Amino acid sequence: MQLICRALGRTDYQATLHAMQAFTQARTSETPDELWLTEHDSVYTLGLNRKNVRLPQNSLPLVLVDRGGKITYHGIGQVVIYLLIDLKRRGIGVRQLVSMMENSIIQLLSDNGIKAYADKDAPGVYVAGAKIASLGLRLKNQCCYHGLSLNVDMDLSPFSAIDPCGYKGLQVTQTRDLGVQQTPVQLGQSLLKLLEDQLNESNSLT
Repeated sequence: MQLICRALGRTDYQATLHAMQAFTQARTSETPDELWLTEHDSVYTLGLNRKNVRLPQNSLPLVLVDRGGKITYHGIGQVVIYLLIDLKRRGIGVRQLVSMMENSIIQLLSDNGIKAYADKDAPGVYVAGAKIASLGLRLKNQCCYHGLSLNVDMDLSPFSAIDPCGYKGLQVTQTRDLGVQQTPVQLGQSLLKLLEDQLNESNSLT
């Protein structure tokens, strides 16, 4: 089953969101799945679970989005990968895809000497209690979009203006602060390959 991987470079968040929505709206049963690797300028995104969210009191843009979850932050130095996947055609569910995303990140970090783990009650990937990667998906006609973000080499201070993913006091971390010298581009390409392998492996089992 064809899977197209695209390295988009730095993109505007809202333009990329609209592109994902348009892609999903227009896709047919023959449309290949795609993975989009990108990086965004500073922006907060607020998901559909907006109850009791602490909003940032600063000048950075805030965008309302149609993914699950609450609020998070994107910025330069963070790896973002969007997954535009026909789940029905691949014979997988959302929970399986989330596990693939988490496992790919955990493997990438392990390859760089970092012990990370997932939390079944709070999707994402963590290192010693601090969140290093966030996940969020939207499902439409059994096809998904949105994806994951991995903190690599960025200014983490904007996270302090929110409760990341709705968790008060949740600390965040990044690979640079954990001793990894690889750039966002390098880690992004490695993570893209791990995700591609996970999806292709799952396809071979169906």
